[in-house]
Amino acid sequence: MTDGRGSRAIGAYWDAAASSFDDEPDHGLRAAGTREAWVRRIREWLPAGPVEVLDVGCGTGSLAELVAANGHRVTGVDLAPRMVARARAKLAAAGLPGRFLVGDAGAPPVRESGFDVLLCRHLVWTLPEPERALDAWVRLLRPGGRLVLVEGRWREAGGRVEPYVAGAGRLPWDGGVGAEQLAAAVRPLVARLRIVPLSGEAELWGGPVTDERYALVADR
Repeated sequence: MTDGRGSRAIGAYWDAAASSFDDEPDHGLRAAGTREAWVRRIREWLPAGPVEVLDVGCGTGSLAELVAANGHRVTGVDLAPRMVARARAKLAAAGLPGRFLVGDAGAPPVRESGFDVLLCRHLVWTLPEPERALDAWVRLLRPGGRLVLVEGRWREAGGRVEPYVAGAGRLPWDGGVGAEQLAAAVRPLVARLRIVPLSGEAELWGGPVTDERYALVADR
């Protein structure tokens, strides 16, 4: 979904961030309280039985690890090869199965109607064509499948005038996307959706936050 130059720039940016990515409390989930808070939410949002889960923009695989630990079959996709390498290593170290692919999260290199759940956290703001990606994601779900998008409007939203990645161009949702705006884009694609506010759940983020954070949970 990005042109060649933009795709390379974005991949290089996140490759460079891979070594320190897990230092953020909600990325690495190293603190027991933060990890357990995400475990509770994953169990709430995903079906109880073993299902096929696609984690788009999987990063270093922290959420994929929780998904696999709950007995689900997980496939992760990320544009940055070093992120993917760390995700593979993380699940291998935990003795958990998982498949990880290098690819554009906006157009994942997987088959349509192949997944019960598509999980995505803090990614849609990085996409040059977010509405097109949302349509593609829904088509990756089986009938009755579920879309789980953990998103928000970050502190710096509206403050930047330069692209977050040099050479990648300006992004429609740079700095994040509000719950109502995202819901308006997703609603025509699904049978039902709900918004789960998350700003007040400090344990998820490793401390209090003042910006908008939420999960959009939608069923096809």
